[in-house]
Amino acid sequence: MKQKTSISVIKIIIYIVCIFLAILSIMPFWIMLVNATRSTTQIQQHAISLLPSGHLMNNLKILTGKSFNPIKGFINSMIISSGATACAVYFSTLTAYALVVYNWKLRQPFFTFIMAVLMIPTQVVSIGFYQFMYQIHMTNNFLALILPSIAAPATVFFMRQFMIPSLPIDIINSARIDGSGEFYTFNKIVLPIMKPAIATQAIFTFVSSWNNLFLPLILLTQQDKYTMPIMVSLLRGDIYKTEFGAVYMGLTLTVLPLFFVYFLLSKYIIAGVALGGVKG
Repeated sequence: MKQKTSISVIKIIIYIVCIFLAILSIMPFWIMLVNATRSTTQIQQHAISLLPSGHLMNNLKILTGKSFNPIKGFINSMIISSGATACAVYFSTLTAYALVVYNWKLRQPFFTFIMAVLMIPTQVVSIGFYQFMYQIHMTNNFLALILPSIAAPATVFFMRQFMIPSLPIDIINSARIDGSGEFYTFNKIVLPIMKPAIATQAIFTFVSSWNNLFLPLILLTQQDKYTMPIMVSLLRGDIYKTEFGAVYMGLTLTVLPLFFVYFLLSKYIIAGVALGGVKG
C-alpha cells in the first residue's frame, strides 16, 4: 500500500513539473500574441500582460501602413525558406547516401572534410560570399540564398548518423539486382525510410532560413525583395517612434508559419521515435 502511495506521489510530482515546464515554454509565445493586441503605450507602461487588449487591428494598420508590404515579405520569406529547405534536405540525404552505401577510397577523408566545413562560421566567409555574388550579379536574387543550402554539413552529418542503423544495405542490393537505377532506388526506397530524419531536418532548416537576418540583409537591397525578419528589424529602427505593438504584430506573423511547419511534420518525428522504440 505504501509503495503504491509513493508511486502515485512521484507521478503527481512528475506531472506538476511537466505542466510547469510546458507553461514556461508557452509563456513567451503567449506574451508575444498578447502584446500584438496592445498599444505601444500599454506595452511601455506594463511590458508583460496575460490578457489581450483591443488594439489588434490598429497594430495591423500601422504595420501595413509602413513603406514596405508585410504580405510581400511573407511571400519572399516563404519562397526562400521552402527552396532552401528542399535543397538542404534532398541533397544532404543524397550525400549521406553516398557516404553510407558506397565503399570508395576517399569516403572517410571526404566526411572529415565536411565536418571541417561545419566548424567554419557563416560570418567568417560572408564578405567573400557577398563579393562572389556581386561579381556574378546574384545580389537581390533569391537563388543566392537558396542554392548555397545544397551544402549543409550539419544536415549531412545528421542524415548519415540516422542512415547507418536505419537503412538495410540488403534492400539496396536487392533493388540493384532487380535492375533499379541508383536515383530510382534513392527516391523510391531510401527517401521513404528517411522520412523521420527528413522531417526533423526540414523543421530545423526551415526555421533557420526563415529567421535568417544576416545574409538577406547583406544580399537583398531592393525593398520588394525584403523578407519578414528584415521588415521587423526596420520597424524596430523607426527614427520617430518605435511602435512596439506593430513590432509584436510583425513578430507574430513571422512565427505563425513556423508553427504550421512544425505541426505538419511532427507526426513523422513521433513515428520515427516510436519506430526506434520498437526496434530497441
